[in-house]
Amino acid sequence: MPRLNTGAPAPDFTLVDQDGASVSLADFRGRRLIAFFYPAAMTPGCTTEACDFRDSVAPLQSAGYTVVGISRDDPGKLREFRERDGLPYDLLSDPDHSVHEAYGAWGEKMNYGKVVEGVIRSTFVIDEDGTLAHTLYNVKATGHVARIRTLLGV
Repeated sequence: MPRLNTGAPAPDFTLVDQDGASVSLADFRGRRLIAFFYPAAMTPGCTTEACDFRDSVAPLQSAGYTVVGISRDDPGKLREFRERDGLPYDLLSDPDHSVHEAYGAWGEKMNYGKVVEGVIRSTFVIDEDGTLAHTLYNVKATGHVARIRTLLGV
């Protein structure tokens, strides 16, 4: 899948959250959004990344950012993940990975030395007007949130 560039419009989406409510990119107009795409709820790396966002959500929110996580998991699993780890932000379900594809967060990647197709761990910072301020692909679960905070000066 082609990757998105900084300055491009963020692809619109409407997904269901952990409680079954519809959430659209349009809901965030006028606010800054950090959307992180991760492979699977309750796996070690994804838990590390999600908990790092949890532990940094207060300063990010103080700086005007809203955080959402996006995966292929169903809402029930997302709800369990959110409750188990005390995640204070919404988790969105993209079971057919169409939003992953629109953001370039789906495609070929190396996994234990093999080329496989799947989720490319990625994070997007979206401005108030829906423009991509930062596009980060192939990020590592550990230390990624600290890198974002440095990038954003938060």
